[in-house]
Amino acid sequence: MSESIHVDYSTRIPNNVGLAEDARVRRALEKWHPGYLDWWMERGPDGFQQALVYLRTAVSVDPRGWAVFDFVRMPEYKWGILLAPKVEGRTIPFGRHRGEPAWQEVPGEYRAMLRRLIVIQGDTEPASVEQQRHLGKTAPSLYDLRNLFQVNVEEGRHLWAMVYLLFKYFGRDGREEAEELLRRQSGSQDAPRMLGAFNEETPDWLSFFMFTFFTDRDGKMQLEALAQSGFDPLSRTCRFMLTEEAHHMFVGETGVGRIIERTCQAMREAGIDDPTDVERVRRLGVIDLPLVQKKMNLHFSLTLDLFGSEISTNAANAFEAGLKGRFREDKIDDDHRLEHDTYPVPRVVDGEIRIEQVPALTALNCRLRDDYIRDCQGGVNRWNRIIRKYGYEFELRLPHPGFHRKIGEFRGHHVSPEGKLLDAAQWEARKGAWLPNDDDQAFVEELMATPEYRPGHYARWIAPPKSGINNKPGDFEYVKLHP
Repeated sequence: MSESIHVDYSTRIPNNVGLAEDARVRRALEKWHPGYLDWWMERGPDGFQQALVYLRTAVSVDPRGWAVFDFVRMPEYKWGILLAPKVEGRTIPFGRHRGEPAWQEVPGEYRAMLRRLIVIQGDTEPASVEQQRHLGKTAPSLYDLRNLFQVNVEEGRHLWAMVYLLFKYFGRDGREEAEELLRRQSGSQDAPRMLGAFNEETPDWLSFFMFTFFTDRDGKMQLEALAQSGFDPLSRTCRFMLTEEAHHMFVGETGVGRIIERTCQAMREAGIDDPTDVERVRRLGVIDLPLVQKKMNLHFSLTLDLFGSEISTNAANAFEAGLKGRFREDKIDDDHRLEHDTYPVPRVVDGEIRIEQVPALTALNCRLRDDYIRDCQGGVNRWNRIIRKYGYEFELRLPHPGFHRKIGEFRGHHVSPEGKLLDAAQWEARKGAWLPNDDDQAFVEELMATPEYRPGHYARWIAPPKSGINNKPGDFEYVKLHP
């Protein structure tokens, strides 16, 4: 099979994995393709399928120049199979097989475990498209509308990446799993997506920006861990997916930052010195900073549940098998086996939150979560710099990792954002100050009810970006709604 850093567009399915020479997999993917398009039309962006969108499309996996930009109708986007370049002589970097040649075929004893890792990752990709289906109807600008659609088509391509691995390496089981990836639906009562956060609604643009900042960052951490895999095709797939994932987090961080910027501008213009004067700030037609904090609390806590239980034998088994490593495993200075190491894990013990040392192998989820929290903090610091620039002392803060948790050590406990254990009555009395309530949501939805589709114009609640996509001017028409 020939592989290249450049993408072959001579087949129905663009790829750099030699599909033209792999008739079995090519036919299977071509058979799956119509069902994927049906899914895209039924559950993808609602009302914009004929619009021309200024999208980037991968033409290479060379990091020096891998994409081109052009106007494309989304159903005609060139979804394809892209793997990062093969590293000759690569060995398994961790676990009991450390130092052995990386697997090019599925190791039989780990077949079921590996398939589940791929399916779980694959299930998140179409889920986020489904969650964001209606957002285009309330877009604050054509710039933001274009970014939404770029995120959507690339999540679709990430689904293709996982489906390729299922078809290529798992035979009939893989084909059945690929069909299930199209059958499940975000929020469905009968066939929901596999992970809880991907069954939540994304009802507004502040939620979307928080989702792409927090939840896509979880995607980054999971992809980084899978990119270390001893199964080389999975490693190479995830390495290229990370290239695309960076834009999704950029959309989230800059989106929230632009909301904060506009709010601070409006408060300064109106002579408001107290950013916690919510009613007065909202009358300006902008989003108050306490509501930004509430949305942060919600999306951060929902995303932490995606890491699973802090103490996990499944994570330990995947590490020992060489299938899923740690964040930037190759940069960690230890034996990469963890047979005798420990890791600090916060737990509720005798009515107190305590730090306990547990075997590092079983605490891998906690370690990945901690790496994630540090990564999030960098973006939060940048948001706070915007607030300080306008002279306000208000500070956005990530809540304690035990806050509002449904999975893991804090499940069934009530923990304040500051990390204090509460009883049920205390939690009920105060949760409205920490999480968005019905009034908050009604305000946001009313504020964002009218879209802004004029080139170069932005809704009153968000500031323009500092620069355009691909260096385009401020009044560039990123989406041609009536081509």
